[in-house]
Amino acid sequence: MKFNYSLDDMRSFCAVVRYGSFRQASIMLDMPLSTLSRRVAKLEADLALRLLNRDAHRVQLTHAGQQYYKSSAHLFYELENVACCLLQDKNEAKGTIRISAPVNFGSDILAPHFNAFLKQYPDIHLDLRLSNQAIDIDAQAIDVAFRIGEHSANHWIGRQLTNIRFMICAASDIDVSDIQTPNDLAGYPTVLCTPMSTWHLQHRITGEVQTHQPTNNIRLKVDNISLLTGAIADGIGLGFIPDYDAQPLITSGGLQQVLPDWNNQPRGCQMLYRDRDNMPHRMHLLIDFILKRFGK
Repeated sequence: MKFNYSLDDMRSFCAVVRYGSFRQASIMLDMPLSTLSRRVAKLEADLALRLLNRDAHRVQLTHAGQQYYKSSAHLFYELENVACCLLQDKNEAKGTIRISAPVNFGSDILAPHFNAFLKQYPDIHLDLRLSNQAIDIDAQAIDVAFRIGEHSANHWIGRQLTNIRFMICAASDIDVSDIQTPNDLAGYPTVLCTPMSTWHLQHRITGEVQTHQPTNNIRLKVDNISLLTGAIADGIGLGFIPDYDAQPLITSGGLQQVLPDWNNQPRGCQMLYRDRDNMPHRMHLLIDFILKRFGK
C-alpha cells in the first residue's frame, strides 16, 4: 500500500492534538487556520481514516486517531528534534571540523593558526589528519583540506593561500663550491623526500627551467621534511626542502643553500572545501579565519 501524505500534514495533525484545538495549533504553528484544516483533512483522505471528530468548540481523537497519534507522534517529534539539532549545529560556533594537511606544512605553518582559532572559538574542535600520502578526502569525510601543488579534488573549491619554494641545501661544513649548475648535482650524496623525487628548478634571473632527478647515491628516502632537514644538517647529503624550513637554519649557520640562483617553480598551497551553501557556521568561521591570517 502506498501513502502519499506529507510530513507537513502529519505535523499539522500532531499540533492539533498537542494543543487541543485547531485555533491554538494555528497560532503555535503560525499557520492560517484554513491551511491547517486543509492539511489535516488531506492526511485523513490519504489514510482513508477519520482521525478527528470536530465540532464548533472542540476536537476529539477517534479510535483510529488515537492509534495513529500514539504510534507516530514520537517518531515525528524525534524528527523535529533532529532537525532542530542540525539547525543549531549549522548556526552556532560549535562542533568538530575534520582537516587534512601535509605533515610539515600542517605542523610548521598551519599549527599556529589553528591554535589561535581554537583560542578564539572554545566550543569548536579540530580533528587534524596529517599525512603526506594522497588520501580520499571524500571517503574520509574531510571538511577542509590543505594541498600543496596539484590535487585531484577538482570538484572542491580551492582558495590560494601562499606559494612555497623549495631550495637545494647542504650542511654548512660541506664544500659545494664545484656545484655551479644543476648538472653538477649528479653523483653527490642525496637525501630524498619521496613526494619530491624530481626537482623542478628555475633560474631566478633568466627563468631557465631544468629538471634534476636523483637516481644515484641516494643515502636516505623519507616522507617527512623534518627528518629530511635533520639528515641534511647532519651532512648525510644534499636535499630539496621548503624555504620555510631551510631559511631559519641558513640564517643560524646550520645549513647553506646550494645553487642559490636556482629554486623550484613556486608550488601553490590551497585550502579546499565544498560549496559554502548550507555549510555549518563553524566551517565558515575557520575558512574566513585562515584566509584573513594569510592576508586573503
